[in-house]
Order: sequence, then structure tokens, then C-alpha cells
Amino acid sequence: MKLKKTLLCLLLFFILWVFSYPVHATEEPTTYSPACLLMDMDSGKILYEKNMEEKRYPASTTKIMTAILALENCDLSEKAAVSHNAVYSIPSGYTTASIQVGEEFTIEQMLYALLLPSANDAAVVIAEHISGSVEEFAKLMNEKAKEIGCKNTHFVNPNGIQNEDHYSTAYDLALMGRYAMQNETFRNIVATTSYTLPATEIYDKEDRILVTTNDLIRSSLKDTPGNYYYPYANGIKTGYTSPAGNCIVASAEKDGAELLVVVLGAGQTDSWESERYLDCISLFDYGFESYTSQTLTEENEVLQQIKIAGATSETKNPDVLIQDQLKALVPSETNLENIEPTITLQENLKAPLSKGTTVGKITYHIDGIEYSSNLILGENVEKSSFGVLLFRILLIVFILYIIIRLLKSLDGKKKRKKYKRLKYYEFK
Repeated sequence: MKLKKTLLCLLLFFILWVFSYPVHATEEPTTYSPACLLMDMDSGKILYEKNMEEKRYPASTTKIMTAILALENCDLSEKAAVSHNAVYSIPSGYTTASIQVGEEFTIEQMLYALLLPSANDAAVVIAEHISGSVEEFAKLMNEKAKEIGCKNTHFVNPNGIQNEDHYSTAYDLALMGRYAMQNETFRNIVATTSYTLPATEIYDKEDRILVTTNDLIRSSLKDTPGNYYYPYANGIKTGYTSPAGNCIVASAEKDGAELLVVVLGAGQTDSWESERYLDCISLFDYGFESYTSQTLTEENEVLQQIKIAGATSETKNPDVLIQDQLKALVPSETNLENIEPTITLQENLKAPLSKGTTVGKITYHIDGIEYSSNLILGENVEKSSFGVLLFRILLIVFILYIIIRLLKSLDGKKKRKKYKRLKYYEFK
């Protein structure tokens, strides 16, 4: 009997332990690389990090900043000339696009060469076209880095060729990647797997086929052994030098959530697997399994009605709309019904007001991140004519009153004069 009771107690304990275990919890991933992070692309929230503020060599992930400046300072159709320096300043062993001195390419073509095969000569062409020299362009790079919030970054060239004074951090590179991905042209290029440079008068062959170095997006490799194809990946840029190790700024999108991963200083496992790609896949899987993208508000969703002073009866209670769609990446088990927003409305609103006028703000605070949108009017609010009509009526009454008083005053004077004349004749 004692044995049966003991077994029953153990069974009961086991059942309680199983059902009390947090089924939604996902253990943080184990990563190989010395510095890495996982970021929510939409909010910038850090979901995982390891030494993300540690200064390290960025190698060719540098080219993200070069692309940003090209897109913001040039038209895609602009022609840029290939100088002697662009071709012959690249050290042996570094990737090039085999462009020739004297050739001309559009900025768009040079961006494909820059971002797919990581051509270092294309980076110099862009730098010289924009700033006249690599040195002047590096100044522009550092200014832009500070502008977007980078605090531990310093560039000396546009391509990431090794230099002790050329460094960044996983966090700063994440800021650059997130910023660049807001540009649709950049997005399209980094999601492309191959591109062919056209023939020119100087080089008449079309054999300069540019292939991406990012194995995460190469679907053609998905059925090959040891491939690193990730079906949700959509960018961004790899890098490698011996001092920097294997680096990458990568992005992936699934079920409305978009994540960004930065890996710096990665090597190979004992079985010769790429730590760079293993860390990317592990971090992406962790993010998509542990967090979900949930919609807080829809664009132009009706929040409530408000009363506007001095408006017509038909328009005095307009709808207030939430201007933007708000989405938040939250832990999978989060119930958004328990999260109340803060709503602020402007005081003393008076007609007339136009449709789309900002009248307030709605804000959600979730896990230290603020999600907010303006509140706008959903319709025109017309000024009531009753006040104007009342004023006019009162003005007319006042004028009539003054006229009557004047007439009475004049009539009184005439009567007094007549009375005086009568008195005068009577007296005589």
C-alpha cells in the first residue's frame, strides 16, 4: 500500500510539474560569434545581444553606409566614371567587379556591384563620384553615422578594406541596416541574388555576372548539402577579412514581423560549418518563435467622437481617427487586451476645422517601447451660422433702436419749438 501511495504521489507531482511548465517560454539561443544582436526592425527593440557595443572591424558591412549615401546624394541614372585609383587602389585578394579604367556606369549599376558580390572597386567609384576622393567621402560617412545614432563607429574608406582606425559595433551596424532598409531601392537590391553588368565600349563582353555573397537568400542552394538558405531572409550584406572574421547584417520577415541580425567576428565550427550563418538562423528562429507581431491599431481606425465648439449641428461631433497603423512585436503569450493606451486630446477646439487636422495623440507603452500615432479628424467641421445670424439680428435691432431714439429726439425738439412759438403769440 505504501508503495502504491508513493507511486501515486510521484505521478501526481509529475503531472503538476508538466502542466505548470511555461509552454510559451523559449530558451535564448547559444551563439558562436563574439559579438551579435537580434533587433525588431520596426521598433528597434533589442531581443538578444552579446557584446553589441564592442568595437570591432566591420569588413564589407561598411558598404551599407556607402549605399545609403549613394541613394541619398545621387539619382540612380547618374553616370559615374571609373578612375585609375578605383581600379588599382584595391589590394590583392579583395573582391572586385572587374570594371575597367574609363568605363562609365550608372549609380544603380554600381550599387548592384557594391552590394551583391561586395565589389571594392565599385565603392571607390561611388565615393569619388560623390565627394571627389575617398578621404572626403569618409568624412561624409562619419557624419551620416552620427546622424542616425551611431556612437562607436569610425570609417576611413567606403568598402571596409582593413584599417585599424576603421571600426564599428554590432549595435551601430544594426542602426545602419535598419535605416537603409527603409529605402525601397536598397531593399530590392539586397534581396537580389544575381545581376549582370552591361558591356561597354571598353569592355564588350556581358560576362560580369554579379552574384550575392549572402547564402541566406540563395534559394538555388536550398537542395544542396550544407546550404544555409533561410526561406524568410530578404537581405542584407556580408563581410569578411582575416582580422574582422566573418560578418553579416541580415534581415528576415515572417508573419508580419521583420527581424534584423548582426554577427561580427564569426569563424567556423569544428565540423567546418559557418558560425555566421548558424548564428543568423538560430537568432531568427528564436525571434520568430518567441515573439509575434500584433496590430495595436489599424490605419484610420475610428477611436471616438468629440464635440467641437461653434460647429453646425451636422458636424459638431466628428469622428476622431487613428492616423497610422501601429504594430508591436511582443512576447508570444502577451494579451494586448490588458494594455491600455494613453489618449491626449487638444483642448478648446473650435470650428471651422478641416478633415485630417491633428487633434491629439494615442500612445502605447509596451516593454519599454513607445508606439504612438496622431489622432486626426475624419471629416470637415463647419462653423455654425447661428452665431453670425444672431449677431446680425442684434446689430439691426441696435441700429433701429438708435434710429428710433434719434427720430424721437428730433420730434421732441420740433414740439418744443412749436410750443415756444405759441407761447410767444399768446404773450403778445
